Amino acid sequence: MNRNFNKSRTQKSSPGQQRTSGKRVGKSRVSGNEGSGSINRKEKAGKFSGKEGHASLAAKKKVIKLSTRPESPIKKRIPVTRNRPLKTAASGEMRLNRFIANAGVCSRREADKYIAAGLVTVNGKTVTELGVKVKMNDEVRFDGRKLNAEKKVYLLLNKPKDFVTTTDDPHAERTVMDLVKEACEERIYPVGRLDKSTTGVLLFTNDGELSDRLTHPSHRMKKIYQVTLDKPLTKNHLVQIADGIELEDGPIAADAISYIDATAKNEIGIEIHSGRNRIVRRIFEHLGYRVRKLDRVYFAGLTKKNLPRGKWRFLSYKEVQFLQMK
Repeated sequence: MNRNFNKSRTQKSSPGQQRTSGKRVGKSRVSGNEGSGSINRKEKAGKFSGKEGHASLAAKKKVIKLSTRPESPIKKRIPVTRNRPLKTAASGEMRLNRFIANAGVCSRREADKYIAAGLVTVNGKTVTELGVKVKMNDEVRFDGRKLNAEKKVYLLLNKPKDFVTTTDDPHAERTVMDLVKEACEERIYPVGRLDKSTTGVLLFTNDGELSDRLTHPSHRMKKIYQVTLDKPLTKNHLVQIADGIELEDGPIAADAISYIDATAKNEIGIEIHSGRNRIVRRIFEHLGYRVRKLDRVYFAGLTKKNLPRGKWRFLSYKEVQFLQMK
């Protein structure tokens, strides 16, 4: 009897998965090997290899496993994760333990333990009874701290050109908010900003604490850009950018910089943690170059892998946990 078989299945990596064998510029890698035309201020050596959209020579091929399991007549359903709105009763009420869980304090089961222990107050009164319902405008405090029950949302956009990074600008024809306005009911806002003509990774959230941490200079969040110049960058200027140059608002140096195209030398990969306004463009303009394209391919551990230009996705649980550990 003849049977049909699945000949192969290809393993895929989960979103946000990080490789540890070097730094990455888009789909290019900063390796630890020494090479001409590459500068890394931390390791004193580094290399950006390959263009965006092409695998580097050092990249490992996908592993293909053969399977002899016959096809099932029943098709498997692919689970889809959606960002569901906050569930409340028709009366506008919700259980106290859900309120606490949505505020990000703990799980609902743990919330019940804290309620029973007398650590939760509603409108100034201690509540120890389980199953109590509260309204969204009630003042709920856990261990003296006021809670906000709005669900935390974390969204990643691959920003296209000609969109202004702002939540409200009456003079802007198109803003990044136009691209994510149908994503969720919660009010989210961009973390940091990208220039109108700059493309790439842009994070949105309503988590104010995380947003402040990711944008504060003291946390030195890593950002990697791919830069296309109007002419080849000289080796002397490459070294100057790595060592540091003096701009009108103070000195600045790249954490790592290298040629992406070793032949043309007008495509550059640059790693920098500074959040100063238009800092990458101003670095090259200071040395007499014009930036034709600027694409942010990495921000705080997030990349635009498998995310087309102008599209967005919600962060995975692991990605959120990774950001919260920073």
